This record gives sequence, C-alpha cells and structure tokens, in this order.
Amino acid sequence: FSFTIEKAIPAAVLIHLFPNNDDIRFFLTKRTYEVEHHKGQISLPGGAWEDGEQLHETALRETEEEIGVSQNLIQFIGGLTPFFTPVTGFMIHPFIGWSPEKPVTKIQNDEVHELFTASIYDLIDEKIFLTENWTIRGYDATVPFYNFDGRKVWGATGAILSEFKFILKEIL
Repeated sequence: FSFTIEKAIPAAVLIHLFPNNDDIRFFLTKRTYEVEHHKGQISLPGGAWEDGEQLHETALRETEEEIGVSQNLIQFIGGLTPFFTPVTGFMIHPFIGWSPEKPVTKIQNDEVHELFTASIYDLIDEKIFLTENWTIRGYDATVPFYNFDGRKVWGATGAILSEFKFILKEIL
C-alpha cells in the first residue's frame, strides 16, 4: 500500500441510469485482462482524469470511450462521495447520469471484456448482497459483494453502489 490519499490520482466513474420496460437499469463492465489496473474486475464505466476537465466530464468522456454512449445523450444528475483506493492510488469520483431511453452501446475491446446491465431494484434487494472469505495478498478477509446474476461486484465499485443503494432506499 504505497499510495497515499494526498497523492491520489483523480478518476471518475458513471452510474448511467436508463429506463427499460418497468425497470431502471445501469451499465457495468467486466474489464479485460490487458488493462493496467483492476484486470478482469467488474466496474462502472470510467477512468483517469485528464488535464482541463471537470471530473464529471471525465466520467462522461470515459463512458463514451469505453462503451460508446455519446456524452450528448447523458443528462448529468450529480455526484456521490469520492472513494480512495489505496492499492492503485486512485481517488474515484462517482457520478450519476440519466438517459431517457436505453442507449446504443459499442464496447472498446481493449478495455472492456463484457458489458451488462443491472437493475436498481436488484441493487436494493438485500438477497444479492453477500460476503465470502477470501485471501487477499496473504491476508484473510471477509469480502462483501453484490451478486448480479453470478457476477461479483466488490471493492471500490461495491462501495460506490452501496452509497447509491442507500440513497435509492430513501426515495423508492
């Protein structure tokens, strides 16, 4: 854990909401094994901040780059609490966006292995929030995760979705 919060690399991710029949869904990506960080993990679309951008613009740009949704089709709603990842040194700024219909997507194959969607109603269902005992870097840990149809969402993405779930439970 050589990274410190003071020297964190700014990054941003997007919870991109859209209607689907009687549901509201959002995108998650399974990262390729070629990317530099978080290989094979499930994450929200996003990436590192570039000089001159506002952080929400980073989230929108990275969403367009990774999954092909035009920034013009996403209405910016707001942000959640930034989350520091000591293992990779990123300060992740999560944002929420909305599209009035399910957008057409085109994944960037170098970064995204698989694109799928999850329901906000599944997110707030306590039955999909589980824990397992894992060994991480030689240490035993009880790891909480969301199980979306057999896909485990944990770590920073899981923490960000937990804050989003807390907000959803207040309004749904």
